[in-house]
Amino acid sequence: MKKTKREGLEKAGYKITDTQKFLNLSDEEMAVIDLKISLVQKLKDVRKAAGVTQKQLAKLMKSSQSRVAMLESGSSDASLELICKALFVLGISSKELGKAISSTKAA
Repeated sequence: MKKTKREGLEKAGYKITDTQKFLNLSDEEMAVIDLKISLVQKLKDVRKAAGVTQKQLAKLMKSSQSRVAMLESGSSDASLELICKALFVLGISSKELGKAISSTKAA
């Protein structure tokens, strides 16, 4: 946000904050959210790079295309376990998964 816009909003009485403060999340809760966002992005990147459609991935996972879409949207119903399963089905190694996790922004 531009400094002038921020100053204007604050002058008008608005409080500028970040997601963590706005939602009153702990550092641990933010770390889980950051991890999930990172893994969802990795899932989308790996699937597209492999030339696999959501429908094809769903078949490999013995799931549905709508479930894969839910995973890729970062839905609150998407578990870390299911995101990891999708990545493993796409052939990502534990080492690659570890790299994705370690590059996650710290809260």
